[in-house]
Amino acid sequence: MTAPAAPVLNSAVSAAQALAEPDLRGHTVVALHPHPDDEAIFTGITLRRLADAGARVVLVMATGGELGGSRLPLRPGETVRQRRLAELEQAAELLGVARLVLLGRRDSGLPGGPDSTHARALAGAEPLALASRLAEIVDDEGAGTLLADDELGVYGHPDHRMAGVVGTIAAELTGADSYLATVDRNGLGPDGHLVHGAARAASVRFGREGAEIALTVAGDARHLAVKRAAILAHASQVDPAALPEQDFAAAYGREWFRRTGPAARPGVLDLL
Repeated sequence: MTAPAAPVLNSAVSAAQALAEPDLRGHTVVALHPHPDDEAIFTGITLRRLADAGARVVLVMATGGELGGSRLPLRPGETVRQRRLAELEQAAELLGVARLVLLGRRDSGLPGGPDSTHARALAGAEPLALASRLAEIVDDEGAGTLLADDELGVYGHPDHRMAGVVGTIAAELTGADSYLATVDRNGLGPDGHLVHGAARAASVRFGREGAEIALTVAGDARHLAVKRAAILAHASQVDPAALPEQDFAAAYGREWFRRTGPAARPGVLDLL
């Protein structure tokens, strides 16, 4: 994929406001997410900054988000999965993704719901088998870094939890540096992030305390504009009114990661 020109929140952004990127040419980062739109919501700034710095970014999407419904009418014969994957391709281009891989599992729905028992549901997958597939991608790409959700699944959704398990196992199988995405529950403000509504819908807590977070990645106006555009590319899921431009930086201007294990040495994301 070739990323289109990045939108900006303010065309008058000066060069002095732009973050200087490290030289990450020769590095490859694989990012695993459970549903289309998670990549933009939780790691959009990080993925765009990696791509801007010259890293090859490979996005692995576990499901098609089939149970997300659609807030917009579908075309005749179009399925929710087809719409969401088309939106994912658009968002991936905005974020600088070089390769998009679909694992083909099914959305598991909300915690405790009947859809979690579907034969293809991500939540019911055999973790080692799925992790082995992910490890093959990491090895084939020669990737030294793997991004996935943390073990709490950001907000406890069963698919996010499974993505955390699969990503952690794959990192162990490959030796890749592992970064585990979460959110700082006290750093999001009172109710400005989409994860607030998701957590309410699932009746779960979300995120981590600041002391549990190892790394925060921030972006400048360019990165924020790309992240907002990438989230809004998922138009079947996200109403633009839920992302007011004037409040966007406060809720979405930072992304958080945990590190685990004795090999949690500084890695590529620490250079951002």
